[in-house]
Amino acid sequence: MTMTDPSLQCIFCKIVRKEIPANEVLRDAHVVAFRDLNPQAPTHILVVPTLHADHLSDFASKAGGAQVTRFLLAAAELGAQFGTDGYRVVMNEGPDGGQTVHHLHAHVLAGRRMSWPPG
Repeated sequence: MTMTDPSLQCIFCKIVRKEIPANEVLRDAHVVAFRDLNPQAPTHILVVPTLHADHLSDFASKAGGAQVTRFLLAAAELGAQFGTDGYRVVMNEGPDGGQTVHHLHAHVLAGRRMSWPPG
């Protein structure tokens, strides 16, 4: 890592490195998943790849197929575990997409009926 490495200041990278505590529900070599501090549903879990990438488009080009697959499978596994009557997976990209933390992450939302359109 260099001094200009964005992962040094990234809050999600700090959680991955265990520099900041989080209420984790899953951790492996490719992903860390934890409960959102500002939940938008009874279950609101963030799934974060351990490899820093700002966006889905960055991650797809930086990561190998196994990492991309594991990221998506983790979201599906957690959705199935916590969303007994269904769940929603959301990824925001860029300012118009509502992204506020520039580290790719998926929101797994469950525990209530979701409305449409989402936002």
